[in-house]
Amino acid sequence: MKEERMNEQTEQAPVTEQELSEILKIRREKLAAYVAEGNSPYLQTKYDRDAYSVDIKANYEAYEGKTVRIAGRLLSRRIMGKASFTGVQDGKGQIQVYVRRDDVGETEYADFKKWDIGDIAGFEGYVFKTKTEEISIHATKIVLLSKSLRPLPEKFHGLKDQDTRYRQRYVDLIVNPAVKDTFVKRSQIIKEIRKFLDEEGFLEVETPILHTIAGGAAARPFITHHNTLDMEMYLRIALELHLKRLVVGGIDKVYELGRTFRNEGMDPRHNPEFTMLELYQAYTDYHGMMDITERLIRTVAKNVLGDTKVNYCGTELDFGKPFTRISMLDAVKEYAGVDFNELTLEQAKEEAKKRGIEFENHHTKGDLLNLFFEEYVEDKLIQPTFLTGHPVEISPLSKRMKETPEYTERFELFIVGREHANAFSELNDPIDQRERFENQARLKALGDEEANDVDNDFLCALEYGLPPTGGLGIGVDRLVMLLTNEASIRDVMLFPTMKPIE
Repeated sequence: MKEERMNEQTEQAPVTEQELSEILKIRREKLAAYVAEGNSPYLQTKYDRDAYSVDIKANYEAYEGKTVRIAGRLLSRRIMGKASFTGVQDGKGQIQVYVRRDDVGETEYADFKKWDIGDIAGFEGYVFKTKTEEISIHATKIVLLSKSLRPLPEKFHGLKDQDTRYRQRYVDLIVNPAVKDTFVKRSQIIKEIRKFLDEEGFLEVETPILHTIAGGAAARPFITHHNTLDMEMYLRIALELHLKRLVVGGIDKVYELGRTFRNEGMDPRHNPEFTMLELYQAYTDYHGMMDITERLIRTVAKNVLGDTKVNYCGTELDFGKPFTRISMLDAVKEYAGVDFNELTLEQAKEEAKKRGIEFENHHTKGDLLNLFFEEYVEDKLIQPTFLTGHPVEISPLSKRMKETPEYTERFELFIVGREHANAFSELNDPIDQRERFENQARLKALGDEEANDVDNDFLCALEYGLPPTGGLGIGVDRLVMLLTNEASIRDVMLFPTMKPIE
């Protein structure tokens, strides 16, 4: 029978739909029999375990011969008459358990042989090594703690369909140990980010997710409706504007790690909801933000991975070396062979037409410079590179450069051809900020769904005085991708956004 083959975990072809239906029926019949006998596994309320597989294996000398209690999921089983071996996966790893009829009892052993792969059970017994030197537990007591009514993917075929893996992450975690390792590392990365910033004197805060105005970034928002207030509200597209209000209020170093939402496309680098780190520090500028970004990423990599050199999809990245710094003007001149300092707006448009770069009639010279960067430069920036000097047209919240006010004190951090951080010397001139907001509003009226509204309350805050401030935003999910060698953002999110199956 297919169910028996699966319980033995031999290499067989995947189950058919008909076989799956039969397995589901059999498992429910087994459960009904347990319940009828008054032995429903769901009546178990707790199990006092005192050891984990990993600890036992790592400290065998200390555990040898001692009685332990473990609990976990059955992943394999070999029945050999009056004795059996079963592989048990607990919260930290896997260990083999030896179950013999004469030790656990005839009735208990008969019940054990009816258990299925995927069932959750508790085992009490002493630690020993088999003849093949495998560290194991010799069970003296066993108990079924939960019944698995669905079969796990088979050992040799596993759960490989990407769509199913994302939809059924709970199964993915059970059968693919590397997946769990990724999310353990994700948690460690976030912990190290917090530790780094806390030690730097930053205060962690929480700000609203529901906004009355969409602002802080160029992005299309999600819109919802508040029934009591009878008004539209937006899921935040950035953390920025509320955090800068706090700097106005006198919190000189502030950060937030929070969920952010953008109603945009989905691809290996984008999910509609994602985790952002934003931090703001009074009395510094974008150069100070470059320094802290470089130190943060280097420290997190070292503490989580033990090394500042990272292999990402076949490319070795070195976070131990100083990050490259280059302006957008110089980058376009180097990679595209075009010096925008020498071009008028009309000449820039002609050059764009000649090279097949599409643009809108309202686009300025700064917009065109950015389009050239995206076409010729972006995917060339492999090692960590700070791109600076963005045009003011695409940087509505950044302070202008003193010598060249058409450009801003801003940087983006590019690694493997992708943006991983964005930072400014924050604009603290309320008059200039209002003009930029109003320009954004005009763009929105022209149909730009990513343009911002005028945030009058934020302008009011600026009028009380925002000190010179450096601000930084880092996409946490993309950083986790880098440090765990994952090519898709969905592989570092436990439950990525998916279209429901009808």
